[in-house]
Amino acid sequence: MRREIFAGSAAVAVLLLTAGCGFADKPPGQGNAVQPAGDSKKVGSVYGADGGDGAYGSGSGADPAYGDGGSGALPAGGADKGGPAGELKVAEVAGLGGAVTDSAGFTLYRFDKDTPKPPKSACEGDCATAWPAVAADDVTAGEGIDAGLLGSVARADGTRQLTLAGWPVYRYAKDAKPGDALGEGVGGTWHALGADGKPAAAEKAPAPGAGAGAGAGAEPGAGAAELSVAQNPMLGGILADAEGRTLYRFDKDSAWPMKFGCLDACLDTWKPAKPVDKSKVSGIAAELVGSVKRPDGSEQLTIDCWPVYSFTGDKQPGDITGHNKQGLWFAMTDKGKKAKAAH
Repeated sequence: MRREIFAGSAAVAVLLLTAGCGFADKPPGQGNAVQPAGDSKKVGSVYGADGGDGAYGSGSGADPAYGDGGSGALPAGGADKGGPAGELKVAEVAGLGGAVTDSAGFTLYRFDKDTPKPPKSACEGDCATAWPAVAADDVTAGEGIDAGLLGSVARADGTRQLTLAGWPVYRYAKDAKPGDALGEGVGGTWHALGADGKPAAAEKAPAPGAGAGAGAGAEPGAGAAELSVAQNPMLGGILADAEGRTLYRFDKDSAWPMKFGCLDACLDTWKPAKPVDKSKVSGIAAELVGSVKRPDGSEQLTIDCWPVYSFTGDKQPGDITGHNKQGLWFAMTDKGKKAKAAH
């Protein structure tokens, strides 16, 4: 056993694994869940020389997407994204046809992970920052909207959210002006809302050669991608979860043999991604998708045996503020590799 196994403070757990991810000289690329084959051991230290949390990347820019409270704290047009919708109407949205908009012309959305019967929102916390719930107050049915389909649902915080045909209704924080529909297809689960509660593009056939996981028109169930490849202008294709959040790997982890470098306080900043249904994966080889049991007994998603995380500093789908944090955290490619800036 290597000498450093006995050195340093508690931060990295080594897990000797079964055949799924246990061989350093032969990356298996298998999707089977991997289990520890014995007690966790602690090695080295992932903390900075000053004893702080430098390795975790939580020290700078706690809220990088929204700034530090000065000007530009929200994306343009995002100041009242959770306010009343006023008169709903069906308007032509480029590339989608007719979609439901609020009285100001902003596109409204639905989330495939919600349910209409009974109405229930699955978008809370950081998700609700990127996708503000539309308030149920002061809403009327305008042109193309059946007033009988309007309703409301109580959210976890006690507020009431507008529903259409039972589906909770949202705006998208990155839509900066009326007519924008930047949220369409995000994560394969967010769609501009049609007047009947279905995705606005449900009646449109997918474009030939359209990338897998776009999810246009998909109802919950088959076709709703829980894991997909998103195109980033800087990094190219990177992994994203169902909400469109960028997924990361950590250099203090290891795949062969499996080793966890993110424990304790690290988990306040970097959240282990939950395992996914392989039938709802888009753009990633299913055999690379797996899971591993963490020291606390929870299950974590793995790609080619690398543990996968989301970053709490990413406030909106598509953010990559965790990439290259402290030179240790990196967005992941569809092969589980570290994403690199395009030259």
